[in-house]
Amino acid sequence: MSIPEKSPAAASRRQLLQAGAAGLAVLAAPAIVRAQAAPKIRIGFWPVAAGLPFFAAVDRGYFKEAGLDVEPLKFAGAQQVMEGMLAGRCDGSSNGTGSANLAIGEIAQPGLFKIFCTNPSNAKFVLDEFIVAKDSPIKTMAELAGRKIASGPGIQNVTLCKTMLERAGAKGATVSELPIGQHVAALVAGQVDACYTLEPTGTVGRMNGTTRVIEAGVVAKYILGDPMAPWHGGAASLTSEFIKKNPEVAKKYIAAYARGVELVRSKPDDARQHMKGYTAIEGSLTAEVPLASYMLYNEFKPSDVAYFQKFYDLFTEKGIFEKKVLVDGLLYKA
Repeated sequence: MSIPEKSPAAASRRQLLQAGAAGLAVLAAPAIVRAQAAPKIRIGFWPVAAGLPFFAAVDRGYFKEAGLDVEPLKFAGAQQVMEGMLAGRCDGSSNGTGSANLAIGEIAQPGLFKIFCTNPSNAKFVLDEFIVAKDSPIKTMAELAGRKIASGPGIQNVTLCKTMLERAGAKGATVSELPIGQHVAALVAGQVDACYTLEPTGTVGRMNGTTRVIEAGVVAKYILGDPMAPWHGGAASLTSEFIKKNPEVAKKYIAAYARGVELVRSKPDDARQHMKGYTAIEGSLTAEVPLASYMLYNEFKPSDVAYFQKFYDLFTEKGIFEKKVLVDGLLYKA
């Protein structure tokens, strides 16, 4: 007896036949095609302007064009990104993630990651700065002596803040951690006298008329000894485990990420719009944010490695790192 074509039984039969055909098509495909389901790449970031190449690569579809499934994961601070990598919740970090925070993860688990791009900043390519309320009488770093200072969260920010205050002659200043998104409000409320912060915070406060910068590019000057030295304070990385398991995918990811870097370098005004949704800055304010520089793994010169090492050595001297961390061994090698 035939089954009416519109009956439930006929519909079920058609579904089974279609499913079977689809399954046969997959089985008939070459093994390499069936094995190419790209792994999800989970990348941790926090809302600072230095993450711009990553934000742009996501928004412009550079990763998708490379056949990659990239998931941006927002964290409150760089330390949380590193902890996510240690715990296996992240496969890497975007630019802007504190390099010293990553190094602490390396000490905890040797061979944890490889850096393929840094975001060196200085007095020209500004990321780091001290800000005060617009009407504050404070004009210089030395005048922060005995004052209450807020620093971005995490051991990298706090250590740098304390060291720079010491070297600027600001004795007796007290430093407390505060999420960078709260820096402007804390100054306006008079809760602190100054903040060591990262862009876009300084721009947000300047544009809304509540804060001003007393000095920018401070790490290069007070830590590296030269206002124009490259401070490799943030880094984009992939975990060594991910690279080992997916070497070709890792190469595609880094190449697509490099397209984001090239966009920032060649068309900064076009790239700036991608801060929206990732940082606290939007609209016309994006045109005002100073941009960090970027350095890919294959662009490092010996002098760049030396400055990077000098930065890391501070943390060894301060007892933050349990042992010396060598920068050269952390750089990605294609």
